[in-house]
Amino acid sequence: MPRKTVPTTPDGRYIVVRGRLWRCSDPSLPAARREALVQDLMRARRAVRDAKAEGGAALAEARAAVDAAKHGLGERGPPWWTDGAPDYNRHLARNTPYAAWFAGLEEA
Repeated sequence: MPRKTVPTTPDGRYIVVRGRLWRCSDPSLPAARREALVQDLMRARRAVRDAKAEGGAALAEARAAVDAAKHGLGERGPPWWTDGAPDYNRHLARNTPYAAWFAGLEEA
């Protein structure tokens, strides 16, 4: 089954999932570093899945590992762009300056 592509804002800062903006990875990361961080993230997500049955410290450690990988990728923490534009991570697209662009997607 082919993967469904998700819309990316024209400036490349966010993807849109169910109407909500999610920050993209920092495009300036070297490919090898990005790949290592993605592997760390996937490993940490599997650890979260496995730890949910146990709970406690294992779950907290796994979630911390997810957070660390996402910070490394630039998806969390300070924005990776340097033009001073605000961060709309996790905002509904319709409530941001991307609203008109997003409305055009919905019409298409």
